[in-house]
Amino acid sequence: MKITEVNTYYVRPRWGFVEIVTDDGLTGWGEAVLEGHADAVLACVNEYKPYLIGKDPMRIEDIQATIYRAGFYRGGGVMMSAISGIDQCLWDIKGKFFGAPVWQLMGGACRDRMRVYSWIGGDRPSDVGSAAKERMDAGFSAIKMNATDELQMIDSYEKVDAVLERVAAIREACGKYFGIAVDFHGRVHKPMAKVLAKKLEEFDLMFIEEPVLCENMDEFKEIRRVANIPIATGERLFTKYDFKRLLETGGVDIIQPDLSHAGGITEVKKIAAMAEAYDVALAPHCPLGPIALAACLNVDATCYNAVIQEQSIGIHYNVGKEVLDYALNKEDFKFTDGYVDLPKIPGIGVEVNKELVVEENANPHQWKNPVWRHKDGSVAEW
Repeated sequence: MKITEVNTYYVRPRWGFVEIVTDDGLTGWGEAVLEGHADAVLACVNEYKPYLIGKDPMRIEDIQATIYRAGFYRGGGVMMSAISGIDQCLWDIKGKFFGAPVWQLMGGACRDRMRVYSWIGGDRPSDVGSAAKERMDAGFSAIKMNATDELQMIDSYEKVDAVLERVAAIREACGKYFGIAVDFHGRVHKPMAKVLAKKLEEFDLMFIEEPVLCENMDEFKEIRRVANIPIATGERLFTKYDFKRLLETGGVDIIQPDLSHAGGITEVKKIAAMAEAYDVALAPHCPLGPIALAACLNVDATCYNAVIQEQSIGIHYNVGKEVLDYALNKEDFKFTDGYVDLPKIPGIGVEVNKELVVEENANPHQWKNPVWRHKDGSVAEW
C-alpha cells in the first residue's frame, strides 16, 4: 500500500483538515491547525508531501521520525501541527486497514468511557452561574471557563473580585462537588496569578489552567506554594522535549497536550507515558473539531493517567459551523452523564462529511484571534 494523495482543506470556524489517500482506496483524515495560523500549517502539510507520496502509510513511526528529523529545523507550533494532522491520517488508515478503532491497536482500552467537560462563558465571561447549571442539568459533572479579561502585570483588585464573584455564582448554582476549572489563558502574569490563585483556593477548584505562560514554567512551583489547587498547562507546548522540561519543574499536576499541535497520536502517547512516570495527570486540550476530539479519545482510552477530556461543542469560538457538522456518525459522540463512549468505528472514529468539507474549502476562512489592548494602549495577552 502506498500514499498517492495528500489534500488539505480549510473548514469553519477556524480549523484545517488533511486527507491522505492510498492506492488501496483507503483514506485517512486528520486535523492540522494552529488556531489563527491555518495558512501556515496547511502550507507546511503541503511542504511535507515529498516525505509522504509513494510511502507505506503503515510505517507511522518512520514517517513521523523522518519528517521531524530529516528537515534539520524542527519543533514549534506550525511544524508540529502539520505533523499532527498527518499522523492522525496515518492512524486512521491503519485502523481502517485492520478493521479496528485506533485505540485497539495501541494496547487496547484501560477504561470503558471518558469523562468530559463543557465550556461556559466566553473571552469575557458573564452569566456563568446559570450557564453552569444548564450544563449540570444536561448531565455534565464539570465545566471550564476563562477566568478574566485582560490583566496588566499589576492590576486592579476590582478585576480579581469579579473573578471570585463568577466562580462563587457557579459554586452556589451547582453545589460543592461540581467540577470547576478556571482558565487563566496565559492572560495573567505572576504577580496577579499568585493573588488570584490564593483567593480562588476556597472554591475547591478542579484545576486552574495556564496561571502563567509556559515561557515562565519555572513559576508554577511558586504559584503552587501559595494555593493548593491543581495546576494544568501544556496547550502551547509541542514536543516530548517541551513536556520533559515542564515535568522536571515539579510544578504541574495536569498536562494538556493538544493532539493537533503536539505531534498527533504518536507523540502525545509518549508524552502521556512520561507524565505518568511523574505521577502527573493527562487532560488533552481540544477546543477543536471532531477529528481532533476523536484523536484525543483514542489516546485517553489507552492512558491510565487520563482524567478528563475537553470538547468544544457549543464553545464561543464556533461561529458558522459546529463540531459535529463535519461528522456523519454524530451518535458516536453522544454525552451521557458527563461521559462519552470510546470511538467505535474502524480508524480514528469519525466518518467525515467530505461533501461539506469541500464546500467549506471553496471559501477559506481567515480566522484570527482578537488583539486586546490595556487602557494605556499596550498590547494585552489574549
